Amino acid sequence: MTLRRFLLLALAAWIVATAVAAGPAFASTAPLQLTLPAPTGPHQIGTVSLHLVEAGRPDPWVPGRTRELMISPTYPARHADRYPAAPYMQAAAWEAFEQSIGLSSVLVPQTAAHEGAPLDGHPGGLPVILYSPPSGGDRSFNTVLVQNLAGRGYVVATVDHTYSDAQVEFPDGRVARRVLPEDPTTELVTADVAERDKDMRFVLDELTALDHGANPDAEHRTLPDGVRGALNLHEVGMLGMSEGGATAAATMLDDPRIRAGVNLDGSLREPVATAGLNRPFMLLSAGDHNRDNDPTWASFWNASTGWRRDFQLLGSVHGTYFDGDVLFPQLADALGLTPTQLTDKIGTINPARAITVESTYVDAFFDQHLRHRPERLLNGPSPQFPDMVFVP
Repeated sequence: MTLRRFLLLALAAWIVATAVAAGPAFASTAPLQLTLPAPTGPHQIGTVSLHLVEAGRPDPWVPGRTRELMISPTYPARHADRYPAAPYMQAAAWEAFEQSIGLSSVLVPQTAAHEGAPLDGHPGGLPVILYSPPSGGDRSFNTVLVQNLAGRGYVVATVDHTYSDAQVEFPDGRVARRVLPEDPTTELVTADVAERDKDMRFVLDELTALDHGANPDAEHRTLPDGVRGALNLHEVGMLGMSEGGATAAATMLDDPRIRAGVNLDGSLREPVATAGLNRPFMLLSAGDHNRDNDPTWASFWNASTGWRRDFQLLGSVHGTYFDGDVLFPQLADALGLTPTQLTDKIGTINPARAITVESTYVDAFFDQHLRHRPERLLNGPSPQFPDMVFVP
């Protein structure tokens, strides 16, 4: 089941439960404002949306179209409070999401990032992390984790994989909806990961052009001040959740520019599942998933010759590793979810604790491999984090 279907089923249940409880007054129920936790890093945060068109590459899913993507580099910023706060999703994309589930009474969360704020650079440039979302998700799905990284001095480029993601809004107002089936075959998922791999390598090419002073945005919209020369493209990592995690491993196999990667609970795909990697890679799994029951993780682990780590978060489920961990508790009363139903979606671990543990380990990984700061946390079990099990 894709994460989009997971969300649709849960929110559809909310609509039914609320409508039954409220009767005709349901339409006048006050909107629910969703919120996100504040980032933990010392920096203010900026973001900018870029529309990228890969000339000469046909879209793999919609005949007759050229491949086009939306990305959002999120970065440490200066004077961010002088610029508008960025919404969790753009208006038309959020509206499309609401329409897809027959919902109009939940207000889009505001993020801590500010649109177009000047980039706060660093001598030698800032390390770069690419982010790939789960199938049926979109580039906003790990905003909490992304903002924590940006607040600690990373430039994180989140990527929408058009027609694989639930909905992608382009600058002219078009919304491209997912065309892949909700429950794709193994062969189709493998093909999707291969296309996502191409997307990510193209994005890295465009970030290189951006760093050299070009404006890769198809509409040539104004870029934030301070972008040119601000990226350290010798220190590039990649992060992904679910199918995005599979994409991280696949892209690293094909692109040596990516030095290190993290997979948030995604099963892997060929060829990297059996080829492994020769560079640093970290697996973070849910409490019911690891090498003992996922043969793709076992074969990848055995074949990899680079630095590798495997950790399992106790009390977590697959949904713990994206922003649903934050958003579902806010919706629980309106959804009419029992405690058991809520834990089925986000696990038994406290959401704030889950965010702290995940962010700490992801931060430590990229600090060690992109900033070359040794992190003892990654060397074995930690008494500070007994809920993150070191899997040797």
